Amino acid sequence: MPFLGQDWRSPGQSWVKTGDGWKKYSNEEDNNCASFESNCEGNNKENIFDTFNCGVAIKKRKKDLLNNNAKLPYFYRDKWIYVHKESTKERHGYCTLGEAFNRLDFSNAILDSRRFNYIVRLLELIAKSQLTSLSGIAQKNYMNILEKVVQKVLEDQQNIRLIKELLQSLYRSLCSLVQGMGKSVLVGNINMWVQRMQNILLWQQQLNNIQITRPNPAGMTLTDLPVCLQLNIMQRLSDGRDIVSLGQVSPSLNKLSEDRLLWKKLCHYHFTDRQICKRLIVNEKGQLDWKKTYFKLVKCYPRREQYGDTLVFCTHCHILFWKDSCHPCTANNTESCCIPVAPQDFINLFKY
Repeated sequence: MPFLGQDWRSPGQSWVKTGDGWKKYSNEEDNNCASFESNCEGNNKENIFDTFNCGVAIKKRKKDLLNNNAKLPYFYRDKWIYVHKESTKERHGYCTLGEAFNRLDFSNAILDSRRFNYIVRLLELIAKSQLTSLSGIAQKNYMNILEKVVQKVLEDQQNIRLIKELLQSLYRSLCSLVQGMGKSVLVGNINMWVQRMQNILLWQQQLNNIQITRPNPAGMTLTDLPVCLQLNIMQRLSDGRDIVSLGQVSPSLNKLSEDRLLWKKLCHYHFTDRQICKRLIVNEKGQLDWKKTYFKLVKCYPRREQYGDTLVFCTHCHILFWKDSCHPCTANNTESCCIPVAPQDFINLFKY
């Protein structure tokens, strides 16, 4: 069976649909079209190409741009991707994890505070198990996005511990994968991956050297607020380690950090009732120790993930997109067919 390329009608020739039907153009005419494109630099090229039906030249130009300079974000007019297990390249284009990683505009999504934790969690999951499933271009984009994440944290001095854990997971995975380079588990030269591992070590050192500037002591501090407001602020923290760290600031905050109701709400926020019942801890006084129960649950179960914004999957048209972006859905009720996608579910969508 002959290979079915992008143009199956005649290898080496292009077919263009006109008002009179399909017409075949030779390679010489395509070269003339490409030279016309270069001569019209700075003009309205999109209209020119529409006029001359040079779609093949446009696709080739975008592909060359992506291959020659991976640091430039690849521009897609549509910020969504079709996901279907029975789809083929000829019918719906690429449907891989690497293609989704490129198409869904993760490079700009990390600048949105609502999506930042979602992207970081997704990067961590890819680093642990799916790094080898990415193409060479997708791996470059992965490292470029990771670099932007680190630079953002260095500038904002926020989410430092979250990025440290991400870099540590990635470094461990690369250490195990680089040892199997002879088995072609990673795309690219081993020297390139060694250089990337050195960059990860440098980023870790920069994060460790961060010195958070103290606020002006002349203003109001947290301890100046009423006790009810201090406790209300603690209840907004979703990580028990942050509550413990905050309790070490002063004796009054330490007393609030031991509040049983605070740790009880934290347990119910991250874990199910069934999980909590299996791991309840009773102290010497016969009371439930919710603080110890929480840290016991963290060791035994993954915490429930909560994000400000997530990717959404349309079950009607099988399209994956960001919540605030649109997609060409033909359903009557788009809200009923759109479901949020957790980071782990995102990975599972591309496990064929």
